[in-house]
Amino acid sequence: MPADHLPAADLPAGDARPAWVPGRRLGVDVGTVRVGVAVSDATGMLASPLVTLRRAKAQSDLDRLAELVVTEEVVEVVVGLPKHLSGASGASARDASAYAEALASRIGNVPVHLVDERLSTVTAASHLRAGGIAARNQRSVIDQAAAVVILQSHLDGRPRTGSDAREPRS
Repeated sequence: MPADHLPAADLPAGDARPAWVPGRRLGVDVGTVRVGVAVSDATGMLASPLVTLRRAKAQSDLDRLAELVVTEEVVEVVVGLPKHLSGASGASARDASAYAEALASRIGNVPVHLVDERLSTVTAASHLRAGGIAARNQRSVIDQAAAVVILQSHLDGRPRTGSDAREPRS
């Protein structure tokens, strides 16, 4: 089940789905121990795994993410919001929201969006298994793979405008 986008009312204040602009995007899967990070290509079409960061009390993971926004020339950050299957938010969703706010405060004018990421880790594990990676070997890459699922779902769901728009296929 692909992640759905949150309604505009559930996004941070001022977010009204701005027009699509080409550029690299960062996808973030926030966990209690690790943070998976994915990045898109410059056209904003394809997500790829980037890095897994250790969450630290000193918030060095947030500092590293802020560095990645600059070095990767990111135009948008997408943070997964882990809702329950019922759509309700729990402790993990509150943690992801707080993490997104902390990141937003570090990266200036680069927008940070929360997107529904239900089942992203399950989908990522399935993709890794299909790629021949055994469950016991997934731990080191599962967070990055979940970030790819979150980011790719966001990329696939965004309307394209201007010269970046795709023509419908016949």
